[in-house]
Amino acid sequence: MANTKSHDERIATLTFSSVYPHYVTKVVKKGRTVDELHEVITWLTGFNTDKIQELIDAKLNFEDFFGQATLNPKASTITGLICGYRVEEIENPLTQKVRYLDKLVDELAKGKSMDKILRK
Repeated sequence: MANTKSHDERIATLTFSSVYPHYVTKVVKKGRTVDELHEVITWLTGFNTDKIQELIDAKLNFEDFFGQATLNPKASTITGLICGYRVEEIENPLTQKVRYLDKLVDELAKGKSMDKILRK
């Protein structure tokens, strides 16, 4: 599946606050906690729980959300398929960061250990 410019633009304009409830639903339904979700988001972005809530309240789009983030140096070790895309091959940097987050949430929901999710 090839990335398209319109796909990348759509991802950039999505708000983190519109996607976050879906992350919560996905992980809680699979027996994980919101605290674990926040740990994963913190690992990837450097945001603490208060900052995550602040960004949700601000209704930032993903471009601004990741513009404020300090991406974990190990983020490039996130590999595999998510939403039909191989994350390590995504060319658009913002789309790749969003898919990194999607992949981590997916791993959490699938029951992976936090050590493996956080690439320890």
